[in-house]
Amino acid sequence: MVAKRIIPCLDVADGRVVKGVNFVGLRDAGDPVELACRYSASGADELVFLDIAASHQGRTTLVDLVRRTAEAVTIPFTVGGGIASVEGITELLRAGADKVSLNSSAVRDPDLVARGAERFGSQCIVVAIDARRRTTGEAEARGDGWDVYVKGGRENTGLDAVDWARRVVGLGAGEILLTSMDGDGTQAGYDLALTRAVAEAVEVPVIASGGAGCIDHIAEALTEGRASAALLASLLHDGVLTVEAIKTDLLARGLPLRPLEPALAAAGHVGMS
Repeated sequence: MVAKRIIPCLDVADGRVVKGVNFVGLRDAGDPVELACRYSASGADELVFLDIAASHQGRTTLVDLVRRTAEAVTIPFTVGGGIASVEGITELLRAGADKVSLNSSAVRDPDLVARGAERFGSQCIVVAIDARRRTTGEAEARGDGWDVYVKGGRENTGLDAVDWARRVVGLGAGEILLTSMDGDGTQAGYDLALTRAVAEAVEVPVIASGGAGCIDHIAEALTEGRASAALLASLLHDGVLTVEAIKTDLLARGLPLRPLEPALAAAGHVGMS
């Protein structure tokens, strides 16, 4: 059985890690290189580094910051934000990223997914989907479901999230990073219905994002939500939980995860007591 993954997310704006609620009200959460080192050393399976203002502000990802962060960690690392061309993908991979995440640019130019996958392999191409449940009026007109938003959650594309996931996987995406905008930063739990709907629609890993408030939420996303990985931000940045504590708990529940190193496992047990 393929191991489930715990993935800290570093949302970066102006060179700092930030966190908000429902994509607004951003607050400073620390230095990205420092946090990346901490999570890499503590047993995280991967990292995601998103320059969340890049698409909105029309600029490229901060490549130097990516390079310094990538040099500091020893685990796979995904980078996204403002990537609009194969050349942009190339630049980030050369800077040290293992994968790139496409969001607004994939909606604007779906063939970029195909070109990136052809050039670098599907394993390097992640498509990020920011989804919000339709309002009552929208649901009455189009049916229940979730719409895809771009430009940092500012623009509704009108695309159905599940259909869009199927399409980009068909184009060559090797992974889906699925964020519930309704749950983002609320710590009220992942949108299990959304996560499950997308996971059942595609044959590639789906990373659940948006809403983790406790270890039970993470376990639910990986089981009921059928996610391959759980993305975490506030819980870790604010010190509410540690990667060690999360993995120790989930391993005790019998979930398939990459085991912690002995020293980290001991620290995790201490953290849970």
